[in-house]
Amino acid sequence: MIDAEPIDRLLHALGDPTRRRMIERLGERPRAVSALADMCGITVTAVGQHIRVLEEAGLVASSKLGRVRSCQLDLDGMKIVEQWLSERRSAWDRRLDALGSVLSSQQEGNR
Repeated sequence: MIDAEPIDRLLHALGDPTRRRMIERLGERPRAVSALADMCGITVTAVGQHIRVLEEAGLVASSKLGRVRSCQLDLDGMKIVEQWLSERRSAWDRRLDALGSVLSSQQEGNR
């Protein structure tokens, strides 16, 4: 997914239930990779693969101190999701407002 648009990478990353669970846990506080593995019931290696996808999407940042790799949410990625959703919502709001106007004028014409 190297050439994908940022929103494509984000939606791909969020499309996996294990990665969403990790995001939820990291929303509480930063966590060690081993702690995420325990919480999700998967291996540290599997967590590392999921973290790589989340980092590429801009949702998670990780750092290593000694032998412990820790992860935390990167809110910039969440802002991209929020902006994308907001743009879609605005478009639908405009369409629904236009439909409401048409229906109101038809209703008034029928009176």
